[in-house]
Amino acid sequence: MSFKTAFRRATAIAGLVALLAGAGLAAAAPARAEPLVLVAFGDSLTAGYGVGAADAFPVRLEAALQARGHDVRIVNAGVSGDTSSGGLARLDWSLPQETGAVILELGANDALRGIDPAVTEKSLDAILGKLAARQIPVLVAGMKAPPNMGEDYAARFDAIFPTLAEKYGALLYPFFLDGVAADPSLNQPDGIHPTPAGVAVIVERILPLVEDLVARAGTRS
Repeated sequence: MSFKTAFRRATAIAGLVALLAGAGLAAAAPARAEPLVLVAFGDSLTAGYGVGAADAFPVRLEAALQARGHDVRIVNAGVSGDTSSGGLARLDWSLPQETGAVILELGANDALRGIDPAVTEKSLDAILGKLAARQIPVLVAGMKAPPNMGEDYAARFDAIFPTLAEKYGALLYPFFLDGVAADPSLNQPDGIHPTPAGVAVIVERILPLVEDLVARAGTRS
């Protein structure tokens, strides 16, 4: 075999080895991670009643999280007028398969309608039980009963959220409308639903706990 032929063969073999090695490395490289899917599951306060789509709570929260470097996508699973029982009825088909964490914001309509707190607690308990079975971390966004419902009702209703959060080891934001409720400058004329400025206050105050939720979801992954 001539020197020229041997050299060509050696070069070809070296090229083939390099090609195969490159292919192996490409196959071994991890696929690009998908954003964490966080579902905001609630009523009109989540859905964004009375504000533009860009000012709905899930949209503003997603922007705030991304601005802080979190790779997240928030699904708006809010339904105006929904009660805790209504949320339970639609839970299974409302959560995408890839759900990584949930913000649970239900109960306001229960209190406005004077629904027995025992009924509300039973429904929220069932929702949290289903999420726990799927090993989905949860942030419970608590609610307070309106003053006109009386002290006894308020005591029973307000206790639901910390009780269930403790039972399931969920994160707890005690009052979703903290800093916004009863402030005319932050609420729409109905006195119930926040304006865009009110949504901004909610996002700012709940953000640290949502970051904790994102961390829990990351640990689970």
